Amino acid sequence: MTRDVFEYALLRVVPRVERGECFNAGVLVYCRARSFVAARTHLDEAKLMALDPDADAVGVWAALRAVEQVCGGGEGAGQAAGDDAGRRFRWLIAPRSTVVQPGAVHSGLTTDPAAEVERLLDLLVR
Repeated sequence: MTRDVFEYALLRVVPRVERGECFNAGVLVYCRARSFVAARTHLDEAKLMALDPDADAVGVWAALRAVEQVCGGGEGAGQAAGDDAGRRFRWLIAPRSTVVQPGAVHSGLTTDPAAEVERLLDLLVR
């Protein structure tokens, strides 16, 4: 089996940006060799409310789903619809000061990038 290099970044929820408190709510995976990019998300609403009882859970869910749609490409990706997988990944990992923020990029080797997304979600988010 061929192992390919992949990159990943966690998606963090920062309910009150000024406080800097955060928790993991998703993972982005990119594998250039396979033109693969995907995101999976999981929002722990109890953690969200613990950090900010006034947080907009519906808005956070919408932001997380938007990341998944950009990864998927096509019509759901909006302006990124025509971009290749690498460009969509790089756009999503760009630093931003919003409620949903990307973390640092890490790398590894995988034989199955799609399975890697699920493995990392279980290991680092759920």
